[in-house]
Amino acid sequence: MAMTDPLGDMLTRIRNGQRAKKDSVVSPSSKLRAHVLDVLQREGYIRGYSDENIGSRSQHKGLRIELKYFEGEPAIQHVARVSKPGRRVYSGSQEIPVVRNGLGINIVSTPRGVLSDAEARENNVGGEILAEVF
Repeated sequence: MAMTDPLGDMLTRIRNGQRAKKDSVVSPSSKLRAHVLDVLQREGYIRGYSDENIGSRSQHKGLRIELKYFEGEPAIQHVARVSKPGRRVYSGSQEIPVVRNGLGINIVSTPRGVLSDAEARENNVGGEILAEVF
């Protein structure tokens, strides 16, 4: 059966991995997922990620995501998909919502690439709000 929300699947793997105190999790690879992980790494929510072959015959590409903890607590307290396949959410550059009074971030897909909400406001571009993280 085909996966209807690959990005939501990756965010769920990260959430479940941190609840289980895992060092890393593996997710199937795609360009969008890699760009979202770039934003999470720039903002300090994950240690990093790397490409990896998954499967018994190494025919599928995957992403190994290195999770980050601070004093035993996960760096990501909350991660949620905002724009879903059944209901897309778009916002202009000045209307992008602030997460937890600026303590969290929104991940936004813009014409200039996948950016955090602060980067999108700085570049004066809006787009689809993919997820919120704090």
